[in-house]
Amino acid sequence: MTIPVIDFSKLDGEDRAKTMAQIDNGCEEWGFFQLVNHGIPLELLERVKKVCSECFKLEREEAFKDSMPVQLLNDLLEGNNGDSEQLKNVDWEDVFTLVDDKEWPSQPPEFKETMMEYRRELKKLAEKMMDIMAENLGLEKGYMKKAFCGGEEPENQPFFGTKVSHYPPCPRPELMNGLRAHTDAGGVILLFQDDKVNGLEILKDGNWIDVQPMANTIVINTGDQIEVLSNGRYKSVWHRVLALQNGNRRSIASFYNPSLKATIAPAPELLNCSTVEDAQEYPKFVFGDYMTVYAKQKFLPKQPRFQAAVTM
Repeated sequence: MTIPVIDFSKLDGEDRAKTMAQIDNGCEEWGFFQLVNHGIPLELLERVKKVCSECFKLEREEAFKDSMPVQLLNDLLEGNNGDSEQLKNVDWEDVFTLVDDKEWPSQPPEFKETMMEYRRELKKLAEKMMDIMAENLGLEKGYMKKAFCGGEEPENQPFFGTKVSHYPPCPRPELMNGLRAHTDAGGVILLFQDDKVNGLEILKDGNWIDVQPMANTIVINTGDQIEVLSNGRYKSVWHRVLALQNGNRRSIASFYNPSLKATIAPAPELLNCSTVEDAQEYPKFVFGDYMTVYAKQKFLPKQPRFQAAVTM
């Protein structure tokens, strides 16, 4: 069993209806799917792979050797009062996040220019994907972006960030998680994953399924806020990353999230009665409150998170 692979270029041709249906199925039945012919220049993707791998080698690799996961594993293997239970609560992951107004890595020199160009392309793709989801749900164009705004001010516009991760070889992968199972908190996630080293898995029908590495594809998955807006039709999906003994897995995940001040609730058009209060399956909450809950409960069942955000 493999996750759907969708040719995004057919969206503008005679196969539009079929492609829209494939995306709808990918969102509703899987929560994950891969896009080919997505419009991101392949030359740009090659540069992104190059600068992110070089950044890890030049700025991150040595520091990771002194990180908490490595220390905890070494303590256990060397008999220095190591605790295998502690290993369940850490991830074998080196990670940093790129946002426009924060400091970026300085090496290699072309890193910032390349990743800024990449982020511009991914943000456009995210907004296009959200409009496709809205159309499939019977909502007006631009509905989701508007729902993600917390006001007209620039600081209250939807948030777009990019998480750059590496999962170095782990000497005892059976003792570690690459990244613990979780659902994503936000809206639409666009993942440019390693095309040679696997490790990403999603939970479907009680089974963990590999998200197969494919060259130059963009993996799309829906976050918790899309689940709420769609009133549960499009559900966020549990996924994890395995620690591996061989390979150095690269993962570049961009996420289009609501403003922290945005109020998130099911779209009224998706409710089967006259008032939202009478019918909504999911509660209304402020996204910033949800993120406060999520920071503490990321790896716990998601349904209580929605309710906990309401009480804040």
